[in-house]
Amino acid sequence: MTRKAPRRTAERILEVTLALFNRFGEPNVSTTLISSELGISPGNLYYHYPAKDELINSLFERYEKALNELLQASDGVRNVEDAWFFLHSLFEIVWEYRFLYRDLNDLLSKNRLLETRFQAVLKNKIRAVRSLLSGMSRAGAIDLDARELEPTANCMVVLLTYWLSFEYVRDPRHALEPDNAQAALLRGAQHVLNVLAPYLESGQRQHLLQLTGAYRTAP
Repeated sequence: MTRKAPRRTAERILEVTLALFNRFGEPNVSTTLISSELGISPGNLYYHYPAKDELINSLFERYEKALNELLQASDGVRNVEDAWFFLHSLFEIVWEYRFLYRDLNDLLSKNRLLETRFQAVLKNKIRAVRSLLSGMSRAGAIDLDARELEPTANCMVVLLTYWLSFEYVRDPRHALEPDNAQAALLRGAQHVLNVLAPYLESGQRQHLLQLTGAYRTAP
């Protein structure tokens, strides 16, 4: 039986850093804590990532790559079912890198590279949601005036970007823990998609209610 090659140290460092950032928030995680969690010396950590910003930027690159690959699928959305799957998949990526959203303002104020690249992420999200709305409109799933497309897309992206902040404010001690992932993702997808409810064709509106009914939460 062939033995699996051990994971490279740099890879392990990123995996552990992501878990710590997600659990405690990036500002609360030091490089000393990361090296201790890994059982390596601080010098070994610095050899691979000489500064904490390099860890953040490397994780952001992974997030950005996964996100942009998914956003390309917005061209194929034609109905509520497609949109539900797309948005849930999008929230899964956001959840995987939730430290970025939990500490977004703080990260952007300290990291110039992140500031500029997150602006590009935002533009790509808006472009993808516009494409989603256009595809659903052409397929007859929604009746959306061309003048309403841009503000509707912006509203959906605001929810996509700040949903986890809302979840965190509701329950700071538990909201971003792994056990709450599925419920948080479903609520997020539901609320983003509900923006389209007034524009949906009647059959599509009923289908939306069926999809989200089991996860509807009290206001």
